[in-house]
Amino acid sequence: MKCWTIGVFIVAVCSAATVAHAKGRYYVGSARCAECHEEQYKNFTKYSKKANSWETLSLMLPKLTSEEVKQCYKCHTTGYGQQGGFVSRQETPDMAQVGCETCHSPGSEHCDTGEKSSIVRRPSEKVCTECHNSQRVESFRFKPLLYSGAH
Repeated sequence: MKCWTIGVFIVAVCSAATVAHAKGRYYVGSARCAECHEEQYKNFTKYSKKANSWETLSLMLPKLTSEEVKQCYKCHTTGYGQQGGFVSRQETPDMAQVGCETCHSPGSEHCDTGEKSSIVRRPSEKVCTECHNSQRVESFRFKPLLYSGAH
């Protein structure tokens, strides 16, 4: 089974998610996705580092200003600043990691209707580069891995 780039999984927050939010869609969480997409969810949680991104993020939080933290949340949580998205670890623990909707857009309408057209099925590279871009690669010395961990 072919896996997606970690980057694909991270970036839809800023692009597809914004478009979807404007259409009244909201985030529902990866557990809702798993109800119908069990195999993909299992593969993602098993192989993708981003499925547990809060652990990494929480190590950095004490060292950051509140503004820096907000910037981190944009790429390291699901739906930060959007309807149904991450608010805080206490209020929205299921959104405190990079989840399915980060790349595939908010899933409320897709969950309600099952329509394939109501979700981003194959995120574009533009979605990835919202977070996985040269500035972040240089700043954090990470190298995005192609086909490194989802479904």
